[in-house]
Amino acid sequence: MKKFVLTGMLLSGLVFSGMAQSKGASASDPKAKTILDGVSNKFKSLKTVVANFVLKVEGANNSVTDSKKGTVYLKGSKYKVTLPGQEIISDNKTSWSYAKDVNEVTINNVDQSSGAMTPAKLFTNFYDKDYLYKLNGETTEKGKVLQNIELTPTDKSKNIFKVIVSIDKKSQSIAKMKVFEKNGNHYTYEISSFTPNSDLTDATFTFDAKKYPGVEVVDLR
Repeated sequence: MKKFVLTGMLLSGLVFSGMAQSKGASASDPKAKTILDGVSNKFKSLKTVVANFVLKVEGANNSVTDSKKGTVYLKGSKYKVTLPGQEIISDNKTSWSYAKDVNEVTINNVDQSSGAMTPAKLFTNFYDKDYLYKLNGETTEKGKVLQNIELTPTDKSKNIFKVIVSIDKKSQSIAKMKVFEKNGNHYTYEISSFTPNSDLTDATFTFDAKKYPGVEVVDLR
């Protein structure tokens, strides 16, 4: 895959940027909204979050074509996402995208007016503006009762046509998210561990070039 494709999916596929506004909460399932609001409110009460996840990429025939483990670090609007050979970091003013294979980091300003979803927004109320949602019942996986909510974008021109968010009923946290594209590809993000209120310093959310000897810096600011 191309550089940052998988991480990019986390930041703009998990991340559903630039979609149209919804037609109002009345068009969605109030039971689903209550569940999603519970997840959002719990996340907002946390100072920091460290979540390990597994990203699986599936083709149209449901065959796994790629699988990678990663970690997301969150502190307010700041975040850091790590995958094998890749890092994306943001302090909410500047973002850094690092590729280990070429030892290169690309620096950009964060566009505060952008509608792009960040990892922090993923755990809050991203659903309430760009999606219609409904509760698709409960399932039990790995001993956990999951409440499955189907989200459909209001902008039908987008490549993503459906997202299934599975909420751990007991902990009120996102356990899994599956993104469906019109081309038949599926992207599943499964949270393997979720640690609240870890001791994360602000230095976690900046890129220190000194720790990457010989790194090539591409500054697009």
